[in-house]
Amino acid sequence: MDTRAIASEYRLSHWAEIIRDRSASGKSIRSYCRSAGVCEKVYYYWQRKVREAACRELIPAGEDGAEKALVPSGWAVCRSEEESTPAKKAITIEIGGCRVTVEADADPELLAKTCRMLKALC
Repeated sequence: MDTRAIASEYRLSHWAEIIRDRSASGKSIRSYCRSAGVCEKVYYYWQRKVREAACRELIPAGEDGAEKALVPSGWAVCRSEEESTPAKKAITIEIGGCRVTVEADADPELLAKTCRMLKALC
């Protein structure tokens, strides 16, 4: 990893920590930025960059062909019991105020990556 990549990872980590801190504080973005001495536009820039990095993480690698764990570390596997009705099955996962509805035919790897990113942002 080169120094640019390391610096980028450090900045993203720092920005994600600030975003988590703001979320945990319960304050509005405007109020938090005023008290922390951060320009609101800068906060939104950081938030966008962290989200973009999270989305890049969701893009399947697929090049190395390595099998990836379907359940991220620290998460439990939840399976619903078979329903007797033919309606589409779905579950809703809520993490840190983010809600994701997952249908039964969802790609397990995409779900695992989504959960990892939500966990990282909380």
